[in-house]
Amino acid sequence: MFTHYKAESEWAQLFQTKLQAMNILCDSLEINLAESGAATKVLNKAFTSGVPNILINNAAHSTRDGYQILSAKIIDEHYAVNVRTPMLLCAEFAKRLKDSSVEAGRIINMTSGQDLGPMTEELAYVASKGAMSAFTRSFSAEVAHLGITVNAINPGPTDTGWMTDDIKEHLRPKFLMGRIGLPQDTARLVSFLVSKEGGWITGQVLHSEGGFLRS
Repeated sequence: MFTHYKAESEWAQLFQTKLQAMNILCDSLEINLAESGAATKVLNKAFTSGVPNILINNAAHSTRDGYQILSAKIIDEHYAVNVRTPMLLCAEFAKRLKDSSVEAGRIINMTSGQDLGPMTEELAYVASKGAMSAFTRSFSAEVAHLGITVNAINPGPTDTGWMTDDIKEHLRPKFLMGRIGLPQDTARLVSFLVSKEGGWITGQVLHSEGGFLRS
């Protein structure tokens, strides 16, 4: 189950059809995660076909700001999508697993590299992502006895199709591994964390960014 932006609805439908052709249970939902009731709507949709035991919070709201234009509106918009809805998704997901027959669960929150160095002109974004890192550590302690692990991943700069050639040229020398991060890099770490082998790891913020240099 995945959420997507309206502009990507055609791609999402094609992706869903491809997964279903492989006999993979899949559904989709178009929703505004800034809405206060978004978490409940997402989980109601997900639980209609059974009890999922993996939650990955990968949505993000990010705009340029900086101290000269930072406003309450900018902060609220970031916190609604980057903090409020992911926190509510985590809490409600854990409650539903507690009341089910599922013995183990996995939660992964996607964060950023805000703890590793300054990210100028992204004040609201780094504050909201920093909040999710702190939440991950404390929330993991609350639900560990339920068999639910909770971790966060910082994937570093990742080329999901948004990078221009100029951005790539600027960033590439900063990667010690000699290339820019790809979605597959993060996917491999996610695959491990949600596996049986990753079941002893919880409350961690893992930095998977190919030795990216911020200086």
